[in-house]
Amino acid sequence: MTPRFLILCGALVLALGVATGAFGAHGLRRLVAPDLLETWRTAAHYQLIHGLGLLLIAALWSRLAPAPAAWAGGLMLAGLLIFSLSLYALVLTGIQALGALTPVGGLLMILSWLALALAAWRGAAA
Repeated sequence: MTPRFLILCGALVLALGVATGAFGAHGLRRLVAPDLLETWRTAAHYQLIHGLGLLLIAALWSRLAPAPAAWAGGLMLAGLLIFSLSLYALVLTGIQALGALTPVGGLLMILSWLALALAAWRGAAA
């Protein structure tokens, strides 16, 4: 995990987050039940937050301890992909079992923020 890779991933995740949010608001409104539309919104919301998180890690990289910073970026990327993609797939396919993956993604996102805290704790002094 490098700052450049995190910026690339963050920018792509954010662009796709805007697109999926717009698709949910305009394309899915008449096609899925309101509770599924809310699930879609949740997926897009967390995708956008964690896309910014990837950019944050990259921006702070020089002040962070490298190993936990790399873990934070990897966990965040994996978590947001598992979390959001499982919810998008659930909405589009109706396969409720996909929802079982969502908490795994959520746990990875939580761990990523904790790894970022550790990276800051062990990183360069201000």
